[in-house]
Amino acid sequence: MKPRPKFLLEVKASSRVDVFSERERRINLSYEPRQKFPWRFLGSFLPFLILPVFVWGPVLAPVGGGTLAQTSEQERAALEDELEELEKQMQEYEATIAEYRRQGSSLQGEISILEAQIKKISTQIQAITLALQKLSGDIQITTSRIVDVEQEINVNKNALGILIRKVDENDKKGLVEILLENPELSDFFGSVNDLMVVQDSLNASLERLIELKGELITQKEILALEKSDVEALRAYQVQQRQAVDLTQSEKEELLRITKGNESTYQGLLSATAARAAQIRNRLFELLGGGQLSFGQAYELAKIAERTTGVRAALVLAVLDRESALGRNVGKCSYETAMHPTRDIPAFLQITKELGLDPESTQVSCPNADGVYGGAMGPAQFLPSTWMLYKNSIAAATGNRPPSPWRNQDAFVATGLYLRDAGATSSELMAAAKYYCGSNWQRWVCTNVYGQGVVDRAAQFEEDIEVLESA
Repeated sequence: MKPRPKFLLEVKASSRVDVFSERERRINLSYEPRQKFPWRFLGSFLPFLILPVFVWGPVLAPVGGGTLAQTSEQERAALEDELEELEKQMQEYEATIAEYRRQGSSLQGEISILEAQIKKISTQIQAITLALQKLSGDIQITTSRIVDVEQEINVNKNALGILIRKVDENDKKGLVEILLENPELSDFFGSVNDLMVVQDSLNASLERLIELKGELITQKEILALEKSDVEALRAYQVQQRQAVDLTQSEKEELLRITKGNESTYQGLLSATAARAAQIRNRLFELLGGGQLSFGQAYELAKIAERTTGVRAALVLAVLDRESALGRNVGKCSYETAMHPTRDIPAFLQITKELGLDPESTQVSCPNADGVYGGAMGPAQFLPSTWMLYKNSIAAATGNRPPSPWRNQDAFVATGLYLRDAGATSSELMAAAKYYCGSNWQRWVCTNVYGQGVVDRAAQFEEDIEVLESA
């Protein structure tokens, strides 16, 4: 099954844009007068024939002018080159860490791993700083583009109003008045042609206005995504700085306890049973709210792994609240949070099948930029996406109907989505798709959300190895 984006970003159309606000009567663009005839000489139509040239011409110039736009593109290219170089460095540090781990457990190896992790995280912070600069420039360009589109919409609305009024005025003229105003037959036929041009212009203006409105909605959606990316990057930057401090503290603590003695370090490793008990009883915070012990979460993740082939550590990393970087999973009513046509009908069907009261069943909230919420339970599936996986979840768990708020069903649902998103070939890509849907190729989705989940999965894998060996 082709994965459907789990979090679909929707932007509400602005109620301020009313294409027909100046129209007082219905206009039939294909209307052909039978008893009434058009009037006006060619000269009276000249301003309105020239107007569309300005309306439909290339209104939108490059933001900031040609030289400034070129400079912006050069800066963007330079930032992308720097980001690419930093990404290569991060991959090299990751390879170094993996090599040290393959060499087996030793004090010097553990210290080397911690040092490589510190360098990797420091490089990530540099990359995030560059990405923030790049996004800030993108947001300025998008904001200017939105202003330009809004101005063009206003120009088109004004032109449309003038054209509609002129057609309406002509339509009210009687036969005698038309004949008096057109003493020459050639003037009459010239006016007929002029009116046909005006009606064609009116039709084209309507089409352009609809096109511009759609373009404005798209630009606002892009701006909302960019703003969300900046907020996520800033949160991740703070998190990574804390990770550097924590890793450095771990290194110092390890040296303090062992005092550089290999035998002491090996003695610490031998205390597996005690460490396993500590890991098993540790609290695991679920993404969509709630908590359970890590041992219980691991057992559920193993069920998902057996069902889908996606490793348990990745399922745990996706469902772990820490990997969500503060995404809004607040408590809201479906009526104010969900997409009205895509998700509300599915939500009402789900709650009906489960015997739940939809009014008291809370879901994730929308954000301030008009992006719909409505995600449900620990796996944070939208209702429309849950309906796509409902039968597969039921077949795997035996729960009929499955519930987004039941942990077992949520864990299996996460595994199924990750499998369909390509987790068996690329865990980074699957994690990015889980968080960003069809927009997963954005830098913040792959290098922040996706990489954060993969790193978290590596930490959980170490814990799982301890549990399995205890």
